[in-house]
Amino acid sequence: MFSRILVANRGEVALRIIRACKELGVETVAVFSEADRNAGYLHLADDRICIGPGPSSESYLNIPRIIAAAEIADVEAIHPGYGFLAENSHFAEICRSCKIEFIGPSVDSMHRLGDKIQAKALAKKANVPTAPDSDGPVETVDAAVRIAREIGYPVALKAAAGGGGRGIRFAHNEATLKSLFKQAQAEAEIAFGDGRLYMEKCIENFRHIEVQILGDTHGNIVHLWERECSVQRRRQKVIEETPSPSLTPEKRQEVCTAAVRLAQEVGYHNAGTVEFMYDQEGKFHFLEVNTRIQVEHPVTEMVTGVDLVKWQIRIAAGEPLTLKQEDIRQQGSAIECRINAEDPSKGFRPSPGRVEAFVAPGGPGVRWDSHVYQGYEIPPTYDSLIGKLIVHRPTRQEAIVTARRALEEFVFFPTKTTIPLCRDILASDHFARGQWDTTYIEREMLKS
Repeated sequence: MFSRILVANRGEVALRIIRACKELGVETVAVFSEADRNAGYLHLADDRICIGPGPSSESYLNIPRIIAAAEIADVEAIHPGYGFLAENSHFAEICRSCKIEFIGPSVDSMHRLGDKIQAKALAKKANVPTAPDSDGPVETVDAAVRIAREIGYPVALKAAAGGGGRGIRFAHNEATLKSLFKQAQAEAEIAFGDGRLYMEKCIENFRHIEVQILGDTHGNIVHLWERECSVQRRRQKVIEETPSPSLTPEKRQEVCTAAVRLAQEVGYHNAGTVEFMYDQEGKFHFLEVNTRIQVEHPVTEMVTGVDLVKWQIRIAAGEPLTLKQEDIRQQGSAIECRINAEDPSKGFRPSPGRVEAFVAPGGPGVRWDSHVYQGYEIPPTYDSLIGKLIVHRPTRQEAIVTARRALEEFVFFPTKTTIPLCRDILASDHFARGQWDTTYIEREMLKS
């Protein structure tokens, strides 16, 4: 086991990693930007190093400064959390070349799965279901038109280096496809430094199902079942849960074993998530792989009793998985609500600034993962996520009731948050019946 780890992230995920390390007896070094100088979790770390000004390009995305901090602090490993450099294979390569372990998968796995064209090819090789596609990059408008005629409209143009819902354009006819193609290429080049596009049949009104996997460096790979992530706004998740209310036991087994096949094909180790589109005909289509811990990992932890962050660290230290697939069960139902500092009534305008009054919920079955405290100054510089409410109860209906009760207990003043939206979703008949898809919020709840 490592003796000292650098946490290359901020906010609630940095706190989550520090807590896991404390329970493992591992010292932590927290890096922070000037904008995060007053972050409460910094006092829980064994050491703290400022790595630059507030803008992430000068701090949390600045590889030389993070590596310098790691060398000064004499750490053995770096945990990247999620976001920032978590899926940056170049960063992972530099870490390991500096004799610092990167707590994540191999550079080869990150390369192959981070490229969406390669990832789809790997999925096909592993007999994982995929949507009809271009079977490689689409380099010209004429090629795009020809392929679209073959697979049928609507189609999705996707950036090969994209992910997380970014770098996607939809076309329902040939005229739209022609007008979007050059625009999509240019935007992919600017956003990802890679203008390659591929195209696939657009699966409309799908359910977003993802499977949590864990693999070690000894060839052992297990899944920890699925998460339902269909409650989204602009392709960003709002509420996640497990088990999925839309899957039969047979479908659950089908998608989870498919995820393991893909992980085995690439020789994957550490934590990862294989994401799928689940269409209205009950068919799965591979979407992408996230080669990191997910924001929504706590719901999996609650129903399986497995601490995913601790296992990330153990695996990176070379320890074998002691988890057996037959022993990993889903116990009860868990729901996570992402709480963002945004005002839903004003077009989700960010709500940074000082939190004058704050009360977190509690009681049976409630978990609150957050770095926010009364008096905390929410910076305008970063993602607006300020915490995650997670509930775990014996049944889904009980979990919904507990989540609604917990959301009523929050006090955030004067900060505006997405709590009202989460309350409305959980109170809806559609959520109670599990009748959601990834477009429902914008199509029905926000259409006015």
